[in-house]
Parts: sequence; C-alpha cells; structure tokens
Amino acid sequence: MKLYLKYASIILKSQMQYKASFFMTALGQFLVSFTAFLGVRFMFARFNAVSGFTFAEVLLCFSIILASFALAECFVRGFDTFPGIISNGEFDRIMVRPRNEILQVLSSRIEFSRLGRLLQALGMFAYALHESNVEWTFDKILTLILMLTGGFFVFAGLFVVYAGLCFFTLEGLEFMNIFTDGAREFGKFPFSIYGESVLKFLTYVIPLALFQYYPFLYLIGKSDNTLYMFLPLLGMLFVIPCLLFWRFGVRHYKSTGS
Repeated sequence: MKLYLKYASIILKSQMQYKASFFMTALGQFLVSFTAFLGVRFMFARFNAVSGFTFAEVLLCFSIILASFALAECFVRGFDTFPGIISNGEFDRIMVRPRNEILQVLSSRIEFSRLGRLLQALGMFAYALHESNVEWTFDKILTLILMLTGGFFVFAGLFVVYAGLCFFTLEGLEFMNIFTDGAREFGKFPFSIYGESVLKFLTYVIPLALFQYYPFLYLIGKSDNTLYMFLPLLGMLFVIPCLLFWRFGVRHYKSTGS
C-alpha cells in the first residue's frame, strides 16, 4: 500500500503539471454525468414516480452507483487500459520486475480527473440527503458505506475480468462495457424497474444488485430486512473469482516477443 500511494503521488504531480488540461478534463467528466442527471430530472418533471420510487430516492440511488464507479475508474484505471499494456509489450517488462504484477498494473494508470464524476455524485447526494427523508441512524450510515465499498469492489472486479480477457484476445472486448459503463447508466434507477429476469441476473451472475438495489431498499425504508444492509459484503466476494481468472490468464500469457 505504501508503494501504491507513492505511485499515486507521483502520477498526481505529473498530471498537475498541466493544470488547465487536468481541470478541463475533470469538468468534462462532471458535465457528462450532469447530462444523465438532466435526463432523470426531465423525466420526473412529467412523472411523479417510477415503479414507486420518487425523484429524491432515484437521485440517492444514482449518486451511490456513480460514486462507486468514479472511484473504481479512478484507482483501477490500469486494468481498464490493459489492452494497450499487453499489445505494446509493456506487460513483458512488468513480468520481470520483482513487484506483484497487479500492483504494477494498478499503478500504471490513475486518472484523478475522473473524480469530476465523484463531485457530481456528491452534489446529487447532497440534494437527495434532504429531500429523501431518510433517517440517518447508525445502521443507515453503515449501509451507505457498505454500498459504496461494495460498488467499488464489484466494478474493480469487472475491470479485472476485462483485462483478463486480453490475455486471450489481445484487445479488449467491448461487450464488457455493458457491465461497467452500462451499469453506471442503467444503475441510476433501481434495477427492479428493468424486470425480474434482469434483477436475478444482476443478483446471481454479476452482483450489481447486491450493492445497489437490496441495501437501497433498506436505506430508504422500503424494507426492514436487516440482512439487506450486509449484502454488499457478499458482493465484494465477486472480486475473488475475478482475480482467479486474472491469474489464469497470467499463467497462459505468451510474450509479444518485442
């Protein structure tokens, strides 16, 4: 962890050498998420609720998944850009270094400008905090923390799977964006509105609902099942098979010869 923080400090300093570019990129990330917020706002200007969820509740849900995605995209960006690392022979150098390859890939790319999305998420959360009428007791605060942490690990796991596929395809497979960028977009609403089949898939296959939908029901008081607040912990376990798949890919990696 100390070495990773050292890498992060160096990368931040290098990115801040071009401050105007950094802040304009961060602003761009903020505005991209802001357009999604406007889409939700315009829809609720016409409809009072969606599947029983109010505007403030949807914003609360949206802000949580957006914050989780922003943190994962910022600090696990190395796996998202792994196709370039493996195609240009950089992974050959990573393999012969004494440090763990996961640490090196993680620290190869940290996009602090992606935190512009996090600012958008915080803004939406600040609004929903007052309007949603959630009683912020200790268990609700703990649920929120677990949702954010669980979301980070699930998205991180998806990025690892995306990178692991590159050992066999050399290029990233675009269908994985359905579960990363797609989850960020579709996750602005509780997953139940997309139907029971989708909810089951996002519960038992790709556990996005374990940190988004079920604990969210407990958070806003639509369920009193206390087990829901701990489901993000179960979702975090998703990263284990993702890392095993990564290790499987590393064992079958063949050098580019460059």
